[in-house]
Amino acid sequence: MSKRIMIVDDSVTVRQVLRLTLTNAGYDLLEACDGEDALNVIAGQEIDMMITDLNMPKLDGIELIRQVRKCKEYRFLPIVMLTTESADDKKQEGKAAGASGWIVKPFKPEQLLKVVNLIIG
Repeated sequence: MSKRIMIVDDSVTVRQVLRLTLTNAGYDLLEACDGEDALNVIAGQEIDMMITDLNMPKLDGIELIRQVRKCKEYRFLPIVMLTTESADDKKQEGKAAGASGWIVKPFKPEQLLKVVNLIIG
């Protein structure tokens, strides 16, 4: 069975690039357009990893991580931030919320796959 990844980004274009990159590598995907949508989509779903943007409407990536970490079934879920933010204070805030890693946009598909493969194989 394929590993399932939740991708969360308010940019349709970024979601398309992620979808193409990850499905071509054999991963199953769930998608959401913001943090609030993501919480609704993952409810009761088995996922192996989450990749989320930071700056999104309704519920940003850091608050999404905080909410996900409160759920017993997702407490140890690998969550990678994929964002244009590269400031150390934002990275620390993400880490404190429970982010497992950080990739700065723009990204190369090979770079993303290397991180995903390292985390979930």
